[in-house]
Amino acid sequence: MTGSSADAPRGEYLPPDPTASRDKGAVGEEAAAHAIAEARAQAAAARRVRAQTGEKEHVAADYTGLVTRAIGFGIDAVIIDLAAVIVAAIIALALSLFNVPSGIDTALAALGAIVFVVWGAAYFVTFWSTTGQTPGARVMRFRVLAPGANGGHIGPRRAFVRLIAMVLAAIPLLAGYFMVLFDDRRRGLHDRLARTVVVDAPDTETPVRRMRARHRAEAPL
Repeated sequence: MTGSSADAPRGEYLPPDPTASRDKGAVGEEAAAHAIAEARAQAAAARRVRAQTGEKEHVAADYTGLVTRAIGFGIDAVIIDLAAVIVAAIIALALSLFNVPSGIDTALAALGAIVFVVWGAAYFVTFWSTTGQTPGARVMRFRVLAPGANGGHIGPRRAFVRLIAMVLAAIPLLAGYFMVLFDDRRRGLHDRLARTVVVDAPDTETPVRRMRARHRAEAPL
């Protein structure tokens, strides 16, 4: 499939023209360029999704596999756990300065567990519903999309459904995840329930790529 507009699917999920986000202010030029690059990456990923356009169907060959997705999830788990450990250490250090009853310690531990669950859920729902990429997905260059949705974005509600379905997919023995190996679009149980797909996103805009582009732009001719 070529990158020309004639060959691109015309499904409603394709992102709008990225030039619409261009900022006229000098201060916002870099942010606007980043937004345009992200919009183009989203469009490139969306073009790889199976989309119904009239009587023709465009079939993607680069849905993301199980191993790549597992590595991305592992990176996200490390980020979530590391942030939780740092916060817990700070709170424990602060409480060590006071004589806290044992009953309060138990209540704080229970509250901490609840906060950890909320933090982890907010992490995934926020990234999926905004950019379609968690930091782990960005590193591994894949993106979560919803065919037929506006701009391909899955939205907070669908992101939350996908998160709950991920828990269900782990019961029993991660069986719901192994469905990726046998599905034509590499969907797990959570993708089926949330009506999402995961596609490779080699055009992902990353800090490293932005830094390299900035260096190239500043280099003397």
